[in-house]
Amino acid sequence: MASIASDKPRVIRVPLLESTSPGVLVGAIVLAALILCGFFAPLPYDPVEPNPYDILQPPSGAHWFGTDESGFDVFSRTIRAPSRDLPLALLGTLLSLAVGVPLGLLASGKTRTAEILMRALDVFQAFPLVIIAVAIVTLTGNHIQNVVYAIAVINVPRFMRLIRSEALSLREARFMEAAVAMGCSPWRIMFRHMLPNVREVILVQASLAAAYALIVVASLNFLGIGVSPPDPTWGSMIQSGAQNIAAGQWWVSVFPSIGLFIAVLCFNAIANGLQLEQGARS
Repeated sequence: MASIASDKPRVIRVPLLESTSPGVLVGAIVLAALILCGFFAPLPYDPVEPNPYDILQPPSGAHWFGTDESGFDVFSRTIRAPSRDLPLALLGTLLSLAVGVPLGLLASGKTRTAEILMRALDVFQAFPLVIIAVAIVTLTGNHIQNVVYAIAVINVPRFMRLIRSEALSLREARFMEAAVAMGCSPWRIMFRHMLPNVREVILVQASLAAAYALIVVASLNFLGIGVSPPDPTWGSMIQSGAQNIAAGQWWVSVFPSIGLFIAVLCFNAIANGLQLEQGARS
């Protein structure tokens, strides 16, 4: 019977997909809708084609969100912007996960390598990471992939410290002592025993990191770094409309700001829902 049971395929559980929290479901649905609309939604105007005869027009039946100082339709650009901003934030978060989680597990050991990793991390975090991210994108070229690297530079230390702290607490558990007593290798202990027990914490931190990554993308675009014009992004739209708010043309920056706020709120709702479910199970 034991051999038959061992031959059964293992079912890999993903907490995000199994979640029944309203916050997680609503947040995921809204984010998916934003991305799908950004790529596939039919738009009333071309988001990269300006109209010099319709400059700074207020919201109306012809232009639902008005137009900016170049004659771009704000509604079309606000809807298209998630096709650039959200994938960049998600890719940067995935890269942060791929680098930060293994390094965090490695830094939790009682080895010289772990000590060197933590001292190097302390030195690295002594510098302002956002400034480093801006410098990376500026010096290496204003390319989209460099924005992903900049997000990883900011978020990798967060994942490393969180995973290390969780792994250190797990090392005192009985099942970890049993794994060591059975002669399991350090790599098997880290990735077979530790990693499955911190996956929910990783998902929560990944949601928060994605929200922060989206703000970083918007900040870089606000500074004119990252996605090149005339491609629409929320950050560049907010920057172009900021100078017109004092003159009463509020719509140029307000509507993309609302879109950015909704996306960040969805990521935070997912993180909060996952955290609540984790607390209920524990």
